[in-house]
Amino acid sequence: MNPFYSGYYTENELRGFGFKSVGQNVKIAKNCTIVGIENIAIGDNVRIDAYCSIFAHQEGWVTLGSFIHIGGYCLLSAGDGIRMDDFSGLSQGVHLYSRTDDYTGKFLTNPTVPKKYTGIIGGTVALGRHAIIGSSSVVLPNVQIGDGTAVGALSLVTKSLDPWGVYFGSPAKKLKNRSKRLLNLETELTAELAKPTDSLPISLSAIG
Repeated sequence: MNPFYSGYYTENELRGFGFKSVGQNVKIAKNCTIVGIENIAIGDNVRIDAYCSIFAHQEGWVTLGSFIHIGGYCLLSAGDGIRMDDFSGLSQGVHLYSRTDDYTGKFLTNPTVPKKYTGIIGGTVALGRHAIIGSSSVVLPNVQIGDGTAVGALSLVTKSLDPWGVYFGSPAKKLKNRSKRLLNLETELTAELAKPTDSLPISLSAIG
């Protein structure tokens, strides 16, 4: 046994933990922190890497589609909900916040304070199909990132982003359009996966 590698839970193990739903070929690193598993639904072909934290307790919720990768050290703070559609992904150290304190000084802050004294700002964070977020970026509450949109590393996303753009900066601004060629590759992948298992290439019959 390698003492430096804790490994991943498989979907069979995960189904016994009480998730809302777990698809096929799902792997979650054993050193993640996950709260509110009963409010988390996971599709097929999903991998969540080491030291991620997901908080979906009480009224919070997380819905992950299929073919999703969440890199190490990510945070999903899902008090008002987080949705990631098929083929979307987070690079390492991305933070998604569906709730945040009011920083103006008009209210008290932090979760130890009773709610009536705080001015929490909330709203679902949603990533469309093929949306990707670069390393160490931060997405604030009530933001929808359109299908096919890419956000560069170290960006701050404070408002919703239109589909099929490349954005970067603090706050994130559009740099250019993103290619839609990946939609053709998705079609090819779907066709290959529809073939009988014994005719699939090794790389597809053992996705992960």
